[in-house]
Amino acid sequence: MRLNKIFASMLFVGASFSGNGWAESFQPFEVTDIQVEGLQRVALGAALLSLPVKVGDTIDEVKLQQAIKSLYGSTNFESISVSHENGILYVAVKERPTISVISFEGNKDIKDEQLQESLDGSGVKSGESLDRTMLSGIEKGLQDFYYGVGKYGAKVEAQIINLPRNRVELKFKFTEGLAAEIRQINVVGNTVFSDSELISMLELKDYVAWWDLFGERRYQKQKLQADLETIKTYYHNQGYIRFEVTSTQVAMTPDRKGLYITINVDEGEKYKVKDVNLVGDLMGREELMKSILPIKAGNMYNGADVTFTEEMYSKYLGRFGYAYPEVKTYPEIDDENKEVVLNINIKPGKRVYVRSINFTGNTVTKDEVMRRELRQMEGAWLNSAQIEQSKTRLNRLGYFETVETETIQVPGSDDLVDVAVTVKEQPSGSFNAGVGYGTESGVSLQFGVEQNNFLGTGNQAGISINTNKYSKSATLSYTDPYFTKDGVSLGGSVYWNEFDANQANLERYKNKSYGVALNSGFPINESNRLNGGIGYRHNTISEISSYEQAVRFYNIYRENDEVDSDLSFDNFELTAGWYRSTLNRGTFPTDGSSQRLSGKITVPGSDLQYFKTDFDTNYYFPLTRQHGFVLLARARLGYANGYGQFNDNDQILPFWENYYSGGSSSLRGFKSNSVGPRSFYLYRGSTACSPDPSGDGCSLPGDIDTVYVSEGNSIGGNAIATASLEMIVPTPFLDEAYTNSVRTSFFVDAGNMWDTEFDYDGYRYLPADQFSQLSDYSDPSRLRASWGMSVQWLSPMGPMVFSLAWPIKEYEDDETEIFSFNIGKTF
Repeated sequence: MRLNKIFASMLFVGASFSGNGWAESFQPFEVTDIQVEGLQRVALGAALLSLPVKVGDTIDEVKLQQAIKSLYGSTNFESISVSHENGILYVAVKERPTISVISFEGNKDIKDEQLQESLDGSGVKSGESLDRTMLSGIEKGLQDFYYGVGKYGAKVEAQIINLPRNRVELKFKFTEGLAAEIRQINVVGNTVFSDSELISMLELKDYVAWWDLFGERRYQKQKLQADLETIKTYYHNQGYIRFEVTSTQVAMTPDRKGLYITINVDEGEKYKVKDVNLVGDLMGREELMKSILPIKAGNMYNGADVTFTEEMYSKYLGRFGYAYPEVKTYPEIDDENKEVVLNINIKPGKRVYVRSINFTGNTVTKDEVMRRELRQMEGAWLNSAQIEQSKTRLNRLGYFETVETETIQVPGSDDLVDVAVTVKEQPSGSFNAGVGYGTESGVSLQFGVEQNNFLGTGNQAGISINTNKYSKSATLSYTDPYFTKDGVSLGGSVYWNEFDANQANLERYKNKSYGVALNSGFPINESNRLNGGIGYRHNTISEISSYEQAVRFYNIYRENDEVDSDLSFDNFELTAGWYRSTLNRGTFPTDGSSQRLSGKITVPGSDLQYFKTDFDTNYYFPLTRQHGFVLLARARLGYANGYGQFNDNDQILPFWENYYSGGSSSLRGFKSNSVGPRSFYLYRGSTACSPDPSGDGCSLPGDIDTVYVSEGNSIGGNAIATASLEMIVPTPFLDEAYTNSVRTSFFVDAGNMWDTEFDYDGYRYLPADQFSQLSDYSDPSRLRASWGMSVQWLSPMGPMVFSLAWPIKEYEDDETEIFSFNIGKTF
């Protein structure tokens, strides 16, 4: 007779056996065969491996208990029963069901991906067997999460839906309910700082203004812990080293919809630093390390200074290959005299080499492009300064939104590390379309294809085709920034352009040009670079308005007496430049400076002989250690002129090479290209006239008092000076993750542009009021200024710029533009 005994759990210990065939006292027997019944998914061999009994063994009560425990320990079975007959051990099992599908219903605060990630950590995933005993713990853990964000009415229910072939669907149903709002936050025990001052620092809020659309009074346990640390840090930074949060109470209203938070504090008193001692292994550099110590005896204690000092010494040691130094400060507090002695203990640890440098996150940019920017070499001592410099150089490329570095100790070795470089790529050029809009200039369009990181090689390539209401252009360009391994660049471009000045807020003329250019760059050191190039350009100028400034140019260079004939010029150009940069990033920098000096000159013997020089400088001054607030100061100076003679006349600067100002690129708040000298026409009655070269006045016969001036459009000038001061601030209501792709600033722009070469004195014969109006155009002190705000965003469509600006210094002839918006425009 085959008799059964079912063991209810894997924790079975010491149960008595009864029934026919099992004696009151279990009788051992020799196993002649083992048969396992009920297997579906689990292989017979796997089940037998989990069973610590084999044929030929003599099994007693203890071994039988161990066998059942072992089978349950395999986590494959939901129930197990055993029996024996004639030496045959029968094992009947019921396998745990396989999870076929995991689904979620009703969850809004937690995303499906977060839930699945949490379940994966608990071993609950599709394709695995279901352990029903874990479900209640998972339910409780999820409910605790909701309690932590203030949803005390939340419920979580795990449902098991049976499917064919011993499979189940595991469904989690969520009833989230409403979040309890913070009714009031109270701080108890504070006398130095007011409740309002302390509460204003907290991320949790008990009041939200009606206009704050993104504010909330929702409670979150994690935020409360962070807020307590914020208060503690604030007090420590003010000298209250004994400050502590003694207790915190979170009380719920009876309806479970509101919370009262009470924070009890003990402020203590202010302490001064009596002395600072450097102890530990100072590597023979005690005097140097003391000389750079930022904390001085007699100063008020400041926790932020202590943290900064620890980080500073850690970075200093890192420059010599000490990857894991321990720098800790142990304060000795004298409560009687309210003084503290700071003992900074330094343990450099072991010096390490860099085994390898690995890159992640660069799906487009090739490793070799990143590796050539590194200053930390594999096989060399670890140097934190070189790693930081490498990080800065990668940031300057403009290919990455973020660059992070980490040193990872090689397992089994105490003197080797790997350096992990993790980047998040950003668009560095692509097929793009641009749209611009101004309150005065209206809508403009542009289209182009450009890639600053062509196929991930770091080379710059582009086929740019742009069109708007005043310009059409096409450019084919290519530059290899590492033509040589030393960083010498080589590039070239071929271009064509049509420009209608009358549609660009300028005096009327049309310029058709094409050309070719070759350029190269030479690095001097980490911060400085020289550039040079040569090019050919052909210009055809037509439909020139007969304003006085253009007539002067036209009379020098025209080839016949037809006043409306086209002018054509072939010029060979040489360019040279110097560029210096200590910026921490290529896009949206927050620290450092950059200077650029550039020049262009046409080769003697070209149809036109002229030169242009430009100097630009930018300084970024971070006002906080986190670089949330940054002051930007920038300036631009430019001067251009002709040289040599042509047909006994002094060469002058072609008017299409003039500088222009106004618009989103400079002097915001003024209409694009509108700042500076304007064209003017002379008329006697309905007839145009111009000054007699002999200086006797208007060349037309008649009384010069009948000559009058008609003012035209902007024409630019050969000299420019502009400056700007910007306060860069955190963008309101924007997550910190977008800090490197969105920038908000408040600015003041100022500057002027003028013509130093045009002979306005030759028009003194005009009535005084009209001459005075003209002479203003050559006055460098005729300053314009504006103020406003700007938001810039690196969008997938290209850069976006939104500006609001109002002039604070303008003149009657100026044209203003308060609002401007551009997409796809470089800034």
